[in-house]
Amino acid sequence: MSIEQGIVFAVLGITLAMFVWNRLRFDVVAMLALLAVAITGLVPTEELFAGFGHPAVITVAAVLVISQGLVNGGVVDNIARLLGKIGHRPTLQVLTLTSVVALCSGFINNVGALALLMPVAIWMSREAGRSPSLLLMPLAFGSLLGGTMTLIGTPPNIIIASYRESGNFGLFDFAPVGVAITLAGIAFITLIGWRFTPRREDNSAGSKLFSVGEYVTELRIPEDSPHAGGTLHSLITSAGDEPDLVVLALIRGEQRHAVPSTYKIMREGDVLLVEADTESLQTFLDKTGLKLAHQDMDSKEADGDSEGSSPEAATESAEPESKDDEKTASVRMEKGELHLVEAVIAPESSLVGQTANRLKLRERNQLNVVAVARLGYRLKRRIGDIRFNAGDILLVQGFEDSLAGTLAELGCLPLAERGLRLGSPRKTAMASGIFFASIVAIVAGLLSAPVALVAGAVAMVLVKLISAAEAYKSIDWSVIVLLAAMIPVGQAMETTGGAGLIAAQMLALGENLSVVSVLVMILVGTTLLSNVVNNAAAAIVVAPIALSLANELQIPSDAVLMAVAVGASCAFMTPIGHQSNALVMEPGGYEFGDYWRLGLPLTAIVTVVAVPVIMLVWT
Repeated sequence: MSIEQGIVFAVLGITLAMFVWNRLRFDVVAMLALLAVAITGLVPTEELFAGFGHPAVITVAAVLVISQGLVNGGVVDNIARLLGKIGHRPTLQVLTLTSVVALCSGFINNVGALALLMPVAIWMSREAGRSPSLLLMPLAFGSLLGGTMTLIGTPPNIIIASYRESGNFGLFDFAPVGVAITLAGIAFITLIGWRFTPRREDNSAGSKLFSVGEYVTELRIPEDSPHAGGTLHSLITSAGDEPDLVVLALIRGEQRHAVPSTYKIMREGDVLLVEADTESLQTFLDKTGLKLAHQDMDSKEADGDSEGSSPEAATESAEPESKDDEKTASVRMEKGELHLVEAVIAPESSLVGQTANRLKLRERNQLNVVAVARLGYRLKRRIGDIRFNAGDILLVQGFEDSLAGTLAELGCLPLAERGLRLGSPRKTAMASGIFFASIVAIVAGLLSAPVALVAGAVAMVLVKLISAAEAYKSIDWSVIVLLAAMIPVGQAMETTGGAGLIAAQMLALGENLSVVSVLVMILVGTTLLSNVVNNAAAAIVVAPIALSLANELQIPSDAVLMAVAVGASCAFMTPIGHQSNALVMEPGGYEFGDYWRLGLPLTAIVTVVAVPVIMLVWT
């Protein structure tokens, strides 16, 4: 082994270890790896940042923009709207959801397709009186399977196409293998696999996750209150250590001030609509001297000092008087164009690792975090001090006309409360037309995939399906940086002979292996790696090794590349292998060890189906 090979192996080994360690963002780790090969001279300076202009990177960015354009046009939502008509049978729900998400994932970003259908799956689960855990894991796995069907379905396919020696793969060259494993995977999940998902029973099944009506209370600023003339902030701090209480609105006569600023000046007779549990509410009443608004003001002196109101009285005031608690609470929340929405924190959200107090969401975004749930259960800690995790479900309050945009900016995805964004027929037709025009141009050989897709993305901006600012926001720049940084690192392994050295060692260990055995080894090895590191990184690392092995064994290079593509995209056994898996973890109430129960047999089925098809088509 040469010194250069030793260096590149060390860089790759440390990089993979840091990916698994998961303490640094994967794009930061990739940039550190790029700097390492630059400082050690393994990659010439003039080629160091060539990855940012690589066709695979450009293609991924264009696909993400087009995906957002299709969403804005209402194309996918029109499909999702039909899912509410399929009934409550679990087998039919699983079949329909996984089939639709797989079809969508073949042509738009698979995480985007999953995000669009998650609210539908959760709504269907609750309507049927079941936990969302039954549908969310099959939905996530369906999005991964569907991405294998086309060149643009998932970043690993785009990367693998760039390694082909005789020109890039076409748009549907992945279809024979991708369609075969998708059909087999959906059949398995529908008939048997969904029974392997955990039966997490919680109080959200058949109802909203958060029973807001049980926590909403109206408090009045009494006459001669020392807090009249003061700010809302001074009122809250006077209770000491910021009580676990959220002010949803301030009512003054006929006016309702939604999400009031903490610097709002209060007056005698003002009514605060607050969210708090019984214990926190009683403590707040005791320390501030506010009154429960339902109390008879004329008889307050006869009743005694209401500062000593019992927790039971507070609880009664918090419960809507109507028989339909949920409906009454909803009416109270929606006055003044105020809206409550459940949303899940996406893995790349700016909220991850932060707290509501630190981010000042009320002042900066006019957004109240009313409640937080994790693993299907409402957290009973002080909301302002909860450090958010990816996948946490938030009950948030904001203005209806800006709430969707605020959530998108923060990296949160609305769940069951989300209304489908049905675009106008004209926008839907334009979005579909531009997308299909790009596809036709690629299939007909008129334009290369990067050029056709970039043209489609620009066209969507020109016809105002998506603004230029929104186009930039729709691009997952962490994935772009990862690809751009890791491509030169992967090439360094090839140019130094490191890939050939690994291939020679593999050949020595299995020199009598058949072609089928080699393909199984490559596919399974890539799958295992993609379950612990980003799938795009797995494809970049394994592809040069697979090509060197194919060259040594005289196996068609296309066959081994297809095996790498399938393995990189089928990370079913852990929640960290793909963003889709991570996205459903908290809403589904899954634990780390839940994934392999369905993921392991599904991986076996994918391997058993994929290898014969690869042999038939590519050898």
